[in-house]
Amino acid sequence: MVRRRHLTITVAAAAALLATACQTDSANPPQNSGPTEQAGKPVSGGTLRLVGGGDVDHLDPTSTYYTVTNGILRAYARQLFSLAAQSDPKKALEVVPDVATEIPTTGNGGISKDLLTYTIKLRDGVQWDTTPPRPVTAQDFVRGFKRLCNPVAGAGAPGYYTSTIKGMAEYCAAYAKAFAKDKPTPKALADFQNSHDVSGVRAKDDKTIVFTLIQPASDFLNILSLNFSSAAPQEYDQYLPDDADFRQHVISDGPYKITKYAATKEIRLERNPAWRQEADPIRHQYVEAIEVKEGVTEPDSVQQQLEAGSADLSWDLPVPTAQLPRLAAANDPNYKVFPGAITNPYLVFNLQSKNENGAMGKLKVRQAIEYAISKVAVGKIYGGKDLNTPLHTAIPPGNIGYQEYNPYPTPNDSGDPAKCKQLLSEAGYPNGMTLIGAFRNAGNHPSVFQSYSADLKKCGITVKGLPVRQGDYYGAFLQNPSLAKDSKWDVSAPGWIPDWYGNNGRAVAQPLFQTNCTPGTSNYGCYSNPKVDDLIKKALAEPDQAKAAGLWHQVDQQVLADAVIVPFQNQNTPIYHSKRVKNALYLPAFQLYDVTNLWLDPPTP
Repeated sequence: MVRRRHLTITVAAAAALLATACQTDSANPPQNSGPTEQAGKPVSGGTLRLVGGGDVDHLDPTSTYYTVTNGILRAYARQLFSLAAQSDPKKALEVVPDVATEIPTTGNGGISKDLLTYTIKLRDGVQWDTTPPRPVTAQDFVRGFKRLCNPVAGAGAPGYYTSTIKGMAEYCAAYAKAFAKDKPTPKALADFQNSHDVSGVRAKDDKTIVFTLIQPASDFLNILSLNFSSAAPQEYDQYLPDDADFRQHVISDGPYKITKYAATKEIRLERNPAWRQEADPIRHQYVEAIEVKEGVTEPDSVQQQLEAGSADLSWDLPVPTAQLPRLAAANDPNYKVFPGAITNPYLVFNLQSKNENGAMGKLKVRQAIEYAISKVAVGKIYGGKDLNTPLHTAIPPGNIGYQEYNPYPTPNDSGDPAKCKQLLSEAGYPNGMTLIGAFRNAGNHPSVFQSYSADLKKCGITVKGLPVRQGDYYGAFLQNPSLAKDSKWDVSAPGWIPDWYGNNGRAVAQPLFQTNCTPGTSNYGCYSNPKVDDLIKKALAEPDQAKAAGLWHQVDQQVLADAVIVPFQNQNTPIYHSKRVKNALYLPAFQLYDVTNLWLDPPTP
């Protein structure tokens, strides 16, 4: 067994690296540096214990889009390609074969000379956890792609597929039309999928899948590495996507299978006997089980358990801000800080809200809020300037298209109440207004709400808080356009982590800002601007990355001219684990340790 190592970085070094990242238009996020430690010889057994506040957004790989859920999905759902946890975080950003036997190229015949056809072979030995175990086939991947646009719980970024794969947009449009009036049932959904094909997704045989693209897409393998691109067994035709019944019948082709799911309470995964190490080049089965205990909503309580050894990893809560200086000063080997290239959190406006005479639909109101908010105050909630830098752009540093500029400057990034009042008056609200602010009722999120609502109060805007359970926030709440239409909220503060780095304009700007107001969307405010859509289309078709970066920057400029989000900060990621966790390899794209590569020493607490 090759020994692995993970990298450490001090808070000060993280800040220095992030400052460097802010001075460049690099398409790669900043990386860690510093001393390393050897993980030692792998130890088998034990239960990895995660503890936190909320539930998953989805368990169905088709629709899962919440970072922490992706952390366990890696253990039970596989894709043609994926990211491999590495001791060198830069290598952890590179797409590698998963169920596919190799990376397709023009040289090995996997990609046609016109770059429009991808022929991908599946490796032997990948099996579903069925009775008896059954091989994962190309048809299972075709089924997975057909489920992407289902009207119940579709993919969070369908544009990745409709803008690249031939026939996908037409298929998705037909799917939506078929259920525009009729209530979806499992049989009706399955009948549609089994009687309609995507012209650009075809199973040549059980071990070969062929994709045909609309135009060359240099990031296509990144798209195929997303959880949305997971294979789907035929049994999934029996259930509504991700409904309560589905969540009790998830089938695994990874090293672990879900053996218990109690909503808002507990998730348990145990070793999948159908999984074979020789058929999985990137995962392992070191621990016996993975256990998620929910309902602990205070970061301090989670931190206490980790340091006491009664839990191993946080499930969905950050290291407590007040504890960061102590952990950094102590040089605790179980505490790491990983530089970010993300927008987390940010304020999004519900452009469909009818509250206050449609205030969120008025540009000057949104611009007033842009000026009102103290980004420094929000940063303090996450550890202050050593861990976060104020963000002025929609595309954060470290991503293609980033260029530093500040369309809404305020003194020391601390807000400008006078400018906010002026714009509110010009918009027809000289006496202010009352808005509804939705927030996750866990972790730092209530404090973020209190911070920005206090800023808005200074210029006459009262924000009434609407707490939302952590697990429901992304899945059942923000991603449900009917809630936006019904004015259930006016502003909210989600976070965004790019699905991949490198040539990633499609992963940053497209899901958040391209016209899309369907279930599962990440365009939470239902923003639509034909100019932005056209720029995105041109950027995706541009083969020259430098020219594409310029187009993505124009998207950034237009989005902020329309004031559809308020960027708060580019946030680094502090993580703590119990002392028995070994080989904790960080996946930058997930901001998590890979649970399929770590082991426990000792395996018993």
